[in-house]
Amino acid sequence: MVRVIISAVALILSGAIFFFYTQPTYDNTQVIRAQISEYDTALEKAAQLQQLKQQLISKYNVFNPQDLDRIQKMLPDHVDNIRLILDMDGMASTYGMTLSNVDVSGNATKGQNQQTVATIGSSNQKYDMLTIKFDVDSTYQDFQKFLGDLQASLRIVDLVSLSIQPAGGNRVSQDGVTPESVYHFGIGLRTYWLK
Repeated sequence: MVRVIISAVALILSGAIFFFYTQPTYDNTQVIRAQISEYDTALEKAAQLQQLKQQLISKYNVFNPQDLDRIQKMLPDHVDNIRLILDMDGMASTYGMTLSNVDVSGNATKGQNQQTVATIGSSNQKYDMLTIKFDVDSTYQDFQKFLGDLQASLRIVDLVSLSIQPAGGNRVSQDGVTPESVYHFGIGLRTYWLK
């Protein structure tokens, strides 16, 4: 009879150990195995991304650094107002003009679209814009040449406003004989950069 009682107690004890210790531990190991599987998948993805990054870096390194500088100048990843204004002033100075009344303002449409964007969702626009307004006094021919230089420059600029008024004066033409009328030009340009 003692053997039956010991066997029954051992059976109950082993069942209790199984249900209260072994089963929860086994379930816990299953959860840990699932986490390990997720981490292994994440590590594989990270290795693939690292390999893709290396491939892209090797492709990037093949480009000519001068071409990359030209692309950076055409569509920069930051705003450098001072450099842009100095570049434009340098172009203007070749024709005897100087920039005056320079006004730099941010995105003109940002205030108008702010309510719409807040209502609809965030903007997916990958670039932003900047408006620069300035005045120059020059002859019409020199101003045309200046606009031609702006058009041919690497930096993307759009002419958004232009006003022309007589400045009241004459300048001697390049041939040194004919006087040319001087005009006051008000120019508004929009330029872009990557966000």
